[in-house]
Amino acid sequence: MQELNANNAAKHGTKHAATWRRGWAVMRVAVLLWAGAGAWMPTQAWAESDAVKELAAPPAIQLPLKPSPEFAKFPRYAGMLGARQIVLRLGAKTDDPSGVHGEYQFTDTGEVILIAGDHDGDTLEVEESNDGTHITGNWVGKFAADGSVAGDRMNVDDSDPQPFDLKPLAAGQAVPRPGAPASATAAVGANQAVAAPQASTAGAVGAVGAPGSAPAHGGHAVGGVSNLQTGE
Repeated sequence: MQELNANNAAKHGTKHAATWRRGWAVMRVAVLLWAGAGAWMPTQAWAESDAVKELAAPPAIQLPLKPSPEFAKFPRYAGMLGARQIVLRLGAKTDDPSGVHGEYQFTDTGEVILIAGDHDGDTLEVEESNDGTHITGNWVGKFAADGSVAGDRMNVDDSDPQPFDLKPLAAGQAVPRPGAPASATAAVGANQAVAAPQASTAGAVGAVGAPGSAPAHGGHAVGGVSNLQTGE
C-alpha cells in the first residue's frame, strides 16, 4: 500500500511539474509576443505620423531661387533698380482679380526675387521675398501710358528707398544692355501686350497677365542664367 501511494505521489508530482512547465512556456511566449507588439506598434505609429506630416507639409523651397516655369510666359520689363539692371516678369493671379505675381532677376548675378501684390488701375503695390517665405521689401509704383512702370523699392520698414524704372519688352526682344534705350518698334510691340493705365482695372490686370515669349536668339546669357539675355 505504501508503495502504491508512493507511486501515485510520484506520478502526480511529475504531472504537476509538466503542467507547470507548459504553463510557464505559454506565459513566456505571451510575454514575447506582447513585447514584440509593443516594440512594433510605436515604430509603425511613428512611421505613419511621419508620412502624414510629410504629405501635409509644403514642398521645401530650393535656395537660391531659380526662375520659375510658372512665370516664363509673363510679360517682361527691363530697367534699373537703383544702380543695378533687372528683368521683371509680372502677370495676373488666377484666383484674385486685382492680384499680380511674378519675379525679377538681376542681370549681373542672376539672383531671383519673388514678388506678389496688387495692380489697381495704374498703381502697382507688391512685396518681395528672396526665399519665398520672408518679406524682404515693398514696391510702390505707377504705370505710364506707354506701359512702363516706375516708383520706389523700400525695405520692409519703408527705409532706404531705391528708384526703379522699367520698360516693357516686346515679344522676342532681347534684354538691352544697361542704359541702352529700347527701340521704337520694341516699344510699340510691348504696348500691345500691356494695358494702358486709362483702361479699366479688370482690363489692365488681364493685359498684364497676357503671355509673352522667350527672349530672341542673338543675345548672350547673363550670370549663367539661360532665360535672361542681353542684346549684342
